[in-house]
Amino acid sequence: MTADNIAAARPLRADARRNRDAILRAAREVFELEGVLASFDGIALRAGVGNATLYRNFPTRDDLLAAVMESDLEEARAEAKVLVAELAPRQALAEWLVWLTWRLRIWHDLPHCVAEASGEQGASVNPAVALLMRLTGDVLAGAQAAGAALRSVDAREVFELATAVSWAVDRFGDDQSSARRRVEVATAGLFT
Repeated sequence: MTADNIAAARPLRADARRNRDAILRAAREVFELEGVLASFDGIALRAGVGNATLYRNFPTRDDLLAAVMESDLEEARAEAKVLVAELAPRQALAEWLVWLTWRLRIWHDLPHCVAEASGEQGASVNPAVALLMRLTGDVLAGAQAAGAALRSVDAREVFELATAVSWAVDRFGDDQSSARRRVEVATAGLFT
């Protein structure tokens, strides 16, 4: 076991945990207001910590982004589970794509970061993206098995489409109703 593994296995001191939690709360707020490319200085200031504390916890923007995204993944799992359980497969896929697209656009520039990380081995956001892609694949597979979605598309293609549409939703300033319509138009070709 390396020194890094031992440190990672050790629980954080109470003050260190409070600082980390404050940074994550501040990052979420700043990302929602200014986008994921917002200043680290602004995040540290909002969290009430110094830059050194922020960088000690999150050495890169991707590390911070991944940690903030991680907290949303439980909600994504729950949403996919509910949609699959309560809706017909075609409707479950359509609603998942609307939910996913809206979720990805919440933080300005997140679709850009997701797209950049997708080709980069070891990127901090990859585990979160992999889970979202797997959930997309699960919902897609149900629709494909029911004959409601094209069998010629895979989870990666559908996830990348939702990411691209979320960029448009963000850039055009769509409200939820307009975003839903944009997703419906953009994904109509997926369905049989």
